[in-house]
Amino acid sequence: MNLPAASFGLFGEAFEFVFSGREAETGGVTVGGTSQVLDLAARQLEVTLLALAVAVLLALPAGLLLGHYGRGEFLAVSAGNAGRAIPELALIALMAAAVGVGMFNLVVALAILGIPPILTNTFVGIRQVDRSSVEAARGMGMTERKIITRVELPLAVPTIMGGVRTAAINIIATATIAPLAGILTLGDFIIARNVYGDAGVLAGAVLVALMALALEAALAGAQWAMTSRGMKLKRS
Repeated sequence: MNLPAASFGLFGEAFEFVFSGREAETGGVTVGGTSQVLDLAARQLEVTLLALAVAVLLALPAGLLLGHYGRGEFLAVSAGNAGRAIPELALIALMAAAVGVGMFNLVVALAILGIPPILTNTFVGIRQVDRSSVEAARGMGMTERKIITRVELPLAVPTIMGGVRTAAINIIATATIAPLAGILTLGDFIIARNVYGDAGVLAGAVLVALMALALEAALAGAQWAMTSRGMKLKRS
């Protein structure tokens, strides 16, 4: 037996909003529906992946070098603490004032939020590698670059990926305020309540949560694939 969406209250209305759309609160046009939802979800994912890629490219090499040489612990720890204290809305507003609105502004602001956990976890992961393994590799004549890439990095993958996963969740969640920077994402449903109504707000929140869970699962799978067999056996 088919039950009308109204039977489930606001959740039913949100379901209907996602799959069928409804008239805007301001009237005159239909909002929601799979077409708009997919467009905004795709843009949110695009923004998230771009910002995460920038954060990884900047933070990972820095964390590897600092951890390898055992320097910059204060910087790495301070970066992690600062990342939790940064107000996302204020950061985007500052970037908008400095370089204007648009994709560049948004990606830079979100990447800044993603750098601290990646930098901190990379530093910690490298420093936790058994120093005897590093000295043994050095005694075998391996260069410092090879020690980092072939010894320390593989052993630090679980910790590093923990930082990447944290950064990804921070970024995809914060991307909901992207419309304030001129880029429409699923956050538009949440911010523009006067247009989409309560059903749109709830639909946007649920969709963002589902995207965050899917991204977390994908990165967890990537972490498992990149972790060496020996590390897997040690953890099991």
